[in-house]
Amino acid sequence: MEKKSFTFDEIKQKLVNYCVYQDRCHYEVEQKMKEFLLIEEAKEDIMLYLLKENFLNEERFTRSYIRGKFYIKHWGKTKIKINLKQKQVPEKLIYKCFEEIDENDYDQTIRKIFDDYYSKQTGLKEYQRKSKTIKYLMNRGFEYERINDILD
Repeated sequence: MEKKSFTFDEIKQKLVNYCVYQDRCHYEVEQKMKEFLLIEEAKEDIMLYLLKENFLNEERFTRSYIRGKFYIKHWGKTKIKINLKQKQVPEKLIYKCFEEIDENDYDQTIRKIFDDYYSKQTGLKEYQRKSKTIKYLMNRGFEYERINDILD
């Protein structure tokens, strides 16, 4: 299939729409730009425009990503951090934005997921049920120490 060619302004508008649809990080926008055959200067111009006009804001993206993955998908901090690092978000920014998660909500979520999953484990000994449930929580990105603190 032949790639359709776009003018600079059309590409810029497409990337504005891409950023308006949902918050994006720099890495996602750079990946999207690879779809278009752009010279480096054009890429830089578009990135500067997106930043200047506040279509692209790494902190806003990180905060909304953390809120969404925790409150909607019920991921733990470890899994969220790993996924943000894959999107090349700076670690300092990740830790700064973790304040979006209320500590009480975090503990309640661990407790709720533990109770739900634990009750579904049947035909196992007590220690097997607990062990399997802790592994499940850790796969969801919750920290082992935090899980143990809540269960004690």
